[in-house]
Order: sequence, then C-alpha cells, then structure tokens
Amino acid sequence: MLADLIAGARPNFMKIAPITHAIRQAQQQGGDIRFRIIHTGQHYDKNMSDSFFEQLGIPKPDHNLGAGGGTQAGQTAAIMTGYERLLQAGPRPDICIVVGDVTSTMACSITAKKLGIRVAHVEGGIRSRDWTMPEEINRVATDSITDYFFTTSDAANRNLASEGITPDRIFHVGNTMIDTLYSQLDHLRKSDLWDELGLHDGAYFVMTLHRPANVDEEQTLRDLINNIMDHSGGEPVVFPTHPRTRAILNSLGLTRPNLHYVDPLGYLEFIYLVRSARAVITDSGGITEETTVLGVPCLTLRDNTERPETVTMGTNELIGTDPAAIGPALEQLMSGNWKTGQIPDKWDGSTSQRIVEILLDLAASGRLAAHRAYRDESLLFSAKK
Repeated sequence: MLADLIAGARPNFMKIAPITHAIRQAQQQGGDIRFRIIHTGQHYDKNMSDSFFEQLGIPKPDHNLGAGGGTQAGQTAAIMTGYERLLQAGPRPDICIVVGDVTSTMACSITAKKLGIRVAHVEGGIRSRDWTMPEEINRVATDSITDYFFTTSDAANRNLASEGITPDRIFHVGNTMIDTLYSQLDHLRKSDLWDELGLHDGAYFVMTLHRPANVDEEQTLRDLINNIMDHSGGEPVVFPTHPRTRAILNSLGLTRPNLHYVDPLGYLEFIYLVRSARAVITDSGGITEETTVLGVPCLTLRDNTERPETVTMGTNELIGTDPAAIGPALEQLMSGNWKTGQIPDKWDGSTSQRIVEILLDLAASGRLAAHRAYRDESLLFSAKK
C-alpha cells in the first residue's frame, strides 16, 4: 500500500510527522505500507530548514508542488493541477491522507477523489459553524467527499454522524499534533529570548493573534492590546508576530515597556515558551490543544471554536472578540481561580499507531480499492489521450 501524505504549511508537517514514524514501525514489523510526503508549497516558511525536518525526524518532502502565493482561488487551482500531474505520472497511491483544514487539504482531496483515489481526513469532523473562516469551508468541502475519517473527539464524531456519515467510516483515534508534542517534550529548547527579556517560569504571558477579525481592524486591535496590557499585572507579554501583523502594529505605535514583539519561533522554542507561561492569549485553534495537554491556562479571543473539548475538558476559555471581556478574564486568572483541565480521550501520544493499524486493516479488507469507475487504468488516465 502506498499512502500520499499531504502538507501545505508548517503545522501540517507536525501532524504528519508521527504518522511517518508509525508507518516505519509498521514496516519493521512486516507491514505492507509505504508513504510519500507531498509538500504543496502553499506557505513558505523560513523556519522550515533542514533542521526542522531533522527535529521532527522525517525526510524532506518527496515532491514540492510549488503552489505558494496568489489568491485562495489561484492557490487552489495551482495545487490541484500540480497534484493531478503528479498522480497521472504515477505511481498512483492507494490512499491520499490529508490533515487539518488548509487550502491544500481541500484541493488535494478533490483532485484525488476525481481520479478515483480514496481519501482519509486526519482531524475530520471538526466544525466552528463560522462561515467567515476559510478553514471552515475547507473542512466541510473536504469532509463531503472523504472516505475515511480519523477524528480527535466525540464532538467531531457527532458532527459527522449528523451529516450522514456512517459509523464504519469514522475512527476516533486521537490527535496526531499531540503525538508530536509528547515526542518532543524532552527536546524543547529555551530560546535566547528567555534571558534577553528576563523571563521566569509562570511569570509572563504568550500572545498570538492572526485572524483578520482581530488584526485587520485597527481600532479593534488597539483595544485588544490595550486591554491585555492593562490587566497583565505588569508581567512580560511575549508576542511572536508575522511580518504582516508587525507592520500593522508598528503603524499603530502600540508600545508598552512589558510588551515584546518577537519574530516567529521554531516549534521547540515556542512550545518551551508556552509550557512555562502563566497563560496564553490567542486566536489560534491548534495552540488551545497544546495548552490543554500542557495544563497551561488559555484565553481564546474568538466567539466560537472548532475544538470544543479544549473548553469543556481543557484549560481553554472562549473570551470572545469584545475587548471589554479581557479584563475580567485576566482578573480571574491573576486571582488564581482558573479552572484545572483534563486531557481528552486518546490524546495519549499513540494516535498515529492507531491510524496506521486501521489503514492496514482497510487495505487487507479491500476497502482501499479504487472507486469502481476508475478501476480501469485506461479510464483513470483518459485525460491524457
């Protein structure tokens, strides 16, 4: 069996890395399974050097489709045409495995499905119900054509069931991002920022903001930052910022003695920073999963989340997008009244092993066979004639 592992941005590689490790373990035990890493090139990340792949213990991608830049529609088209050429050139995979909810996830799912290749979605079924998020559109479009779903939570299972997906296609396996987190805990690195900023365990905040609703409207961003700084007790607030966000912040002149804008950090350095923080203030979904497992309080500046288990079980709270709500939440935190979270079921570091076992079972049972209309290779490649 040959599996294509699709990645378009740095977090995707963190999600597929443990799957590659589990496949290698299966190979050592005689399992008939191979993989190709397909980098769509959706995002260019200067931190994705050779050391990045070495840290994750995975080979560099087998193919890079080079589809970065442009509008979302243009990027989608570039990814689809690039992946289609790769599939038509062969060898043809038995299954296309997509992760998360980026444009690459949706684009490669559609391309594979149209060529009769089975699709599996890691993190399938999560929903925010917020149609202003491109990620939600990617999730729903991908899941509408996915064959097999590897889910992170009971909430995702219920979402899929409500959309008519039969139980035999849903596999509650856990969270591959947490596999990576556990595997790297002993390798976390203290960055130079620690000494430069005079940080101490449990006595600073980490902040990440990137969603347009929070950073594109100048007055909203100004009010968010000011409310955070007014209620942070004078402790350092470390804010890794991407160049686009940094430009907006600079234009607003938002400066405080304890507010530190820093460049984006590598994975090992960033998780070290998160693990030792008093709390994280974010509008990211993935970070709420990591803080839940690490037991770090998390304040999410969004009105909804596709990861409700981080709120119902974990250390995360949805604060919303009203800047006035930040003060009371931080006062609760600083008074020591934040909730103690629990780790969701199967977020145990063994998710990827469960995925590979299921893939091998599906192959053995014949459930990875090409869709009927494409079993004839002459039909599969008819577009070339």
